Amino acid sequence: MKKDIDSLMDASDVDALLVTGSARHNPAMVYLTGGAHLTKADLIKKRGCAPVLFYSSMERDEAAKTGLETRNLGDFRLHELQREMGGDILLATVERYRRMFSDVGVTSGRVALYGKIESSEAYALFTALQDALPGITLIGEFETSILLSVMSTKDEDEVERIRRMGQKTIEVVDMVADFLTSRDVQDQVLIKSDGSPLTIGDVKRRINLWLAERSAENPEGTIFAMGHDAGVPHSSGTDSDQLQLGKTIVFDIFPCEPGGGYFYDFTRTWCLGYAPEEAQVLYDDVLAVYKQVMGELQAGTPCMEYQQQTCELFEARGHTTIMSDPQTQDGYVHSLGHGLGLHVHERPSFRTSSGEGDRLEPGVVVTIEPGLYYPQRDMGVRLEDTVWVRPNGEIEVLVEYPLDLVLPMK
Repeated sequence: MKKDIDSLMDASDVDALLVTGSARHNPAMVYLTGGAHLTKADLIKKRGCAPVLFYSSMERDEAAKTGLETRNLGDFRLHELQREMGGDILLATVERYRRMFSDVGVTSGRVALYGKIESSEAYALFTALQDALPGITLIGEFETSILLSVMSTKDEDEVERIRRMGQKTIEVVDMVADFLTSRDVQDQVLIKSDGSPLTIGDVKRRINLWLAERSAENPEGTIFAMGHDAGVPHSSGTDSDQLQLGKTIVFDIFPCEPGGGYFYDFTRTWCLGYAPEEAQVLYDDVLAVYKQVMGELQAGTPCMEYQQQTCELFEARGHTTIMSDPQTQDGYVHSLGHGLGLHVHERPSFRTSSGEGDRLEPGVVVTIEPGLYYPQRDMGVRLEDTVWVRPNGEIEVLVEYPLDLVLPMK
């Protein structure tokens, strides 16, 4: 949680954080500003001090809404600095950063970099900045970082925002189910009102519309994959595929609040009308593992233990997993879940290589999503729910939804 930032900075020997870029669809900036409508900004947080937000004068009112201490970038006279630097905008920008650091009392020490800007621009800027500030060491963090650690546990307001996004998600899922089961069928293919076949692309366009009507964004797209594509975990589906009865459909939807706020993540696998025996058997295996793992989640347990358990359960049912064959593309091929928040994927991690810090600590929000994939058999199955480890250690599915495989046609 945010209250832990200074202690984690101290533990990592980091004296300040520099966050750059927009305050929209930029998790670090959204987290520290609350998601103001800032198209380009900088935020410097010195250890032990409140963050200071540097903003464009055109966005002064939006900056004020953050409640943070603010500085107008216009006061640093970039154009005058550029003239002093012989017209070199990079050197002028570096000098402006030097003055910004000085303004908040950061003249030495280790500064961790965060935010989203174009990689080429970032390389040029931070290389030049490091050369110009010998007293400051700019550092990057790979996979484990101060902010990812802080963001891994949520307060109740954050959880309620995720829950509300989940409720909107479930509304749309229910609308998709109703829409599909209300179609006419001709030769096993779902038909639109004009008599043409219903396609996956048709369904995705409705999903995007229904999410937008609920003030939800879908920046990562939707997985709506059928048959062979359902057997490839991150295949988004083929827009031209016609919806057919009896085919497994993996429906994985992960929208977020407007501006790149908190995400929800949810998956169901459906067969329309009926399920072939082979698909039903596969589904039953996934459902059994899902129920056993969900029933045994306990606060404080390392997440990798549940990944190990999931592999063992699937192998006992005759499926290859990444435990016995790390390169397998059939069977169980991914980790059990992941943290969820301002990123679709964040800490804690459920990989077998995850560290001791990846635990089901009170406050974390994670997905649980076992699955089996057999593209050569034209089928795949995944079930996913988002759960919260409450402060008292109880495990709560944030939004419940039926786990049925077959959706009967109306």
